[in-house]
Amino acid sequence: MFKRALLQIGRYSTKAPTPTSRITPALEKKLIGLTERHDSLLSQLNDSSLSGLDLTNASKEVASLSATKSLFEEWQKSKNDLRELHQLLSSNSDMDDEMLELAKEEFGDINTKMVQIEKELVTELAPKDTADHASAILEIRSGAGGDEASIFTADMARMYERFSQLQRWKWEILSQSDETGGKGFKDITVNIGGRNVFGLLKYESGVHRVQRVPVTESQGRIHTSTVTVAILPQPNEIDVQIKDSDLRIDVYRASGAGGQHVNTTDSAVRITHIPTGLVVAMQDERSQHKNKLKAMKVLRAKVFEQERLKIQNERRSSRNKLIGTGDRSEKIRTYNYPQNRVTDHRINLTLYELEHIISGESLMHIIEPLQEHHLAESLLEE
Repeated sequence: MFKRALLQIGRYSTKAPTPTSRITPALEKKLIGLTERHDSLLSQLNDSSLSGLDLTNASKEVASLSATKSLFEEWQKSKNDLRELHQLLSSNSDMDDEMLELAKEEFGDINTKMVQIEKELVTELAPKDTADHASAILEIRSGAGGDEASIFTADMARMYERFSQLQRWKWEILSQSDETGGKGFKDITVNIGGRNVFGLLKYESGVHRVQRVPVTESQGRIHTSTVTVAILPQPNEIDVQIKDSDLRIDVYRASGAGGQHVNTTDSAVRITHIPTGLVVAMQDERSQHKNKLKAMKVLRAKVFEQERLKIQNERRSSRNKLIGTGDRSEKIRTYNYPQNRVTDHRINLTLYELEHIISGESLMHIIEPLQEHHLAESLLEE
């Protein structure tokens, strides 16, 4: 029994990070450098000759490195504990079964702890996206598939609405087009307000494909339809300043359902941002003023996202990445109803819990692996 246990423990030898460890030798070297930088700055803070500006900058950098240093020291201690435990077990072949079981249990607990520490360390080291904490604009548009695509657009909207409720976010419909006789949406635009909305939803952007038998299909054949999802960070007026001179605003009579008032007044608004050519139209409200406010909210988000992606692309290396770019033309996920299967093609993740995912209850089971993969990929760019 002891030999079998020792072989099992040997697989987790702490002489070097395990093959599955997120902390590669290169990352460990970087973490050592950051720890030394933290300690050096801490010493400088006691230097009375520092100017006020230097003191402020050093204090900010120390604060930004403190969490990383603390986690890394905890990781090093756990790594050493594993090494000592392995040496103890290797040199005490007469250890009784009860002590052996306790040692194995402690070994497993330390490994579990290290996995969590490594996850937090990677999060600390990864480049930060300043837009992550922002609210977001969600746009869902039906693609190929006719009415079935419109119905799936409505299904997707309900999925994100339920997910938003679970996160305690605010769900505000800005516009929607239900030109399929109430069965679904041709498109829908929503403002989702709350903390870390964009950070959680940004990898939802792209083409979502559904494979299922439509309710209108009498022969039981499976149809494939698509919808396009776009997630745009919602900036404030300080983040994006749009000059009135850069805008062309057109007003016109709204079309579609809505009663006599909608069709006889110039309540609809179309705003064109001349420098970028971006256009946003809004007609859901009876008030021209309210439509203009909604259109400006969406336009500001589009301008901000365009500038954010421009900066991001300049920083990104030419190496192709598995995670994708979030480009709305990229096919990212398939929902296969007959197989109860959801597959995210960017990370080859397949889950057989479609019902719970499309209800919004288990959407986090896809979001978290995507975030972890992105963090790991982003560290390779550093």
